[in-house]
Amino acid sequence: MTSTEGLPSPQRYWAIAVVWVGIVMSVLDGSIVNVALPTLAHELNATAAESIWIINAYQVGQVMLLLPLAACGELIGYRRIYLAGMLVFTLASGVCIFAPSLTILALGRALQGLGAAGIMSMNAALIRHIFPPRLLGRTLGANAFMIGVSTAAAPTVASAILALASWRWLFAVNIPFCIFALALGVVALPASDRAKHAYDFRSALLSAVSFGALVLGTDGVSRGQPSGWAILAVALICAVVLIRRALRQAAPLFPIDLLRIPMFGLSIGVSTASFCAQLIAAVSLPFLFQGQFHRNIVETGLLMTPWPIGAAVASAVAGVMSEKVASAILNSTGLLAMAAGLFLLAFMPADASNLDIVWRTAICGAGFGFFQAPNNRTIVLSSPRARSGAAGGALATARITGQSLGAVLVAVLFRALPLSQANHMGLVIAGCLGLAGATISSFRMGRRLPPLDRASDVVADAG
Repeated sequence: MTSTEGLPSPQRYWAIAVVWVGIVMSVLDGSIVNVALPTLAHELNATAAESIWIINAYQVGQVMLLLPLAACGELIGYRRIYLAGMLVFTLASGVCIFAPSLTILALGRALQGLGAAGIMSMNAALIRHIFPPRLLGRTLGANAFMIGVSTAAAPTVASAILALASWRWLFAVNIPFCIFALALGVVALPASDRAKHAYDFRSALLSAVSFGALVLGTDGVSRGQPSGWAILAVALICAVVLIRRALRQAAPLFPIDLLRIPMFGLSIGVSTASFCAQLIAAVSLPFLFQGQFHRNIVETGLLMTPWPIGAAVASAVAGVMSEKVASAILNSTGLLAMAAGLFLLAFMPADASNLDIVWRTAICGAGFGFFQAPNNRTIVLSSPRARSGAAGGALATARITGQSLGAVLVAVLFRALPLSQANHMGLVIAGCLGLAGATISSFRMGRRLPPLDRASDVVADAG
């Protein structure tokens, strides 16, 4: 049995260092190669379209195994899945370093994604076992801060590496950090209770196909490929079968039991809507800055930076506040601010200065950060402790699902409207999604989280 008071202080901080190394590596490698795509395409004799698979392979590998590994973690232990994920990530980084062709590099990236799924799916569950519930808000806020800083730093880190060395060092820099996390994680990470039910391999396969097809179909739609819609149809069919199967199970791989808990289900809805808005803005803004406002690539990157920085700072502040202020209030306030910032960006004057853009983008980022940490805390604490793995998997899956839906919406807009109108409409839709997230969050007003880490109360609330 693991203590609900978390680990003792010395071990606690070593353990969270291991967890944060994993999350930083996963986030950085999710976007660090974006800047290097032209270089990679040139050196590996690939077209620009083919080089996109360096990104897609990572996303597909990750999303396919988030829920299956979350369920596996409940059976064999969160520490084992995390360390196995880190080991696969380390070995896959070695494959990427020595990849002689685009095909091998894409394979290495897919393996990295599989490893990242083991890391990401266990992130929230391990944090819940490392720290006592009373400190969970600020810890998840710090976790969101690390994600925000990693996201903001990725383009700069990539540019610095490419300026000094070969693109292979984009993956070589992972190795010492991964070895550190593996060596220390064996002794520092906490053990966890294990569920007694059998592993549902059929649901694992359905989940992998459903979410993998979602990402692949989204990419196909964004490129105008008719097969994209067919792949999305496969994703929908598998999802329906998966959900129907989950309805008959007590602890399903697809966590329908947790989604029935009002606080949990509403919080997942808030997360999905918010990440959908974030993705739409992330795609629309560069086109807006370069097309309508005639900024170059460097200026565009700098004008985008206030979002992740604002999100990182706000997440840290909101994480502490969430221990004393209802998450519904913090979430709704943050998402209203994000929506306001998106509407202000959508209706900027044609002669807007860099300062006009920066403060609007910073409002969006701060609002997004104010939602993230408190909402994550609610998701984790509204689930039974025995289902921490499923809760963490659902949290990560909601993010990717929201972003995939956002990509589909942007693709439809770009194909249906002239680019300038599509950018404007995309930001308006993103703002409306922010308002929708704030509205969903408000439905949690007056609802209380169950007594900290008392699973029986959560289950009673779900019934």
